[in-house]
Amino acid sequence: MISTDFKGLKLQGRGKVRDIYEVDKCLLVVATDRISAFDVIMPNPIPRKGKILTAMSVFWFNMMNDIVENHLLSTDPFDFPDQCLPYRKELEGRSMLVKKAKPLHVECVVRGYLSGSGWRDYWEGGIISGIALPRGLRESAKLSEPLFTPSTKAPEGKHDKPITRKEMEDTVGSKQTEKIIEISLAIYTRASRLAEEAGIIIADTKMEFGIIEDRLILIDELLTPDSSRFWPKDDYEEGRPQKSFDKQFLRDYLISINWNQKPPAPELPDAIIEQTRKKYEEALKRLVR
Repeated sequence: MISTDFKGLKLQGRGKVRDIYEVDKCLLVVATDRISAFDVIMPNPIPRKGKILTAMSVFWFNMMNDIVENHLLSTDPFDFPDQCLPYRKELEGRSMLVKKAKPLHVECVVRGYLSGSGWRDYWEGGIISGIALPRGLRESAKLSEPLFTPSTKAPEGKHDKPITRKEMEDTVGSKQTEKIIEISLAIYTRASRLAEEAGIIIADTKMEFGIIEDRLILIDELLTPDSSRFWPKDDYEEGRPQKSFDKQFLRDYLISINWNQKPPAPELPDAIIEQTRKKYEEALKRLVR
């Protein structure tokens, strides 16, 4: 499924992956098989990707219920409002009926390892989101403790940019910032322990929060291969890039062909599509049990 067009439902918007509809006082979030890299949507879908993302988010939302409330109401189309029923088949396994919240315009990133943009920022100046790290760290190094490194939530087609804690406090307030950091680190710590039992290292992950009646809740997705870096534990070695069960494989391919990371994105070869699908499937198989 690349896109949806549900007549009779009010489309609120389309993200890089999800189509969002307003239904009664709730939102219907439909995970398509679209995939993006470097904030650009690829022309080719990854089969079953939307179902994998939905299953993983639901699993992790349930695992973190005692830490923080989330927006999930149901994934069963028979629980959805009546106007959704004509689309039951398309919604099965890839949709969530969720509470409508006011999103906080901050990406909440927790890093346990030095990789991706965090590694690039460290390499350039030894600092990530205003946090100075010790000298001499190598790529993929495990950090002495997980770091909360927020970034902007950029509009589609733009890149998120790291911000400091002070800049986050200026956006959402100091008390809210402190609470978000505490919750984010607690989620990462628990997820990391559970994932390592399944042979996966969670190098970093991104979370989003919203507000309902002054309550802070988790929204969007949680701990999926789209929002996280998943590494096979048995192949981990500091000082080099890692194999992964996420879309880093796709990013690496796009870098190898010297794409300029601007629209339009190139057509993806069948082999790259299939390998990406297998990596997402493997993450689901290992983690959701």
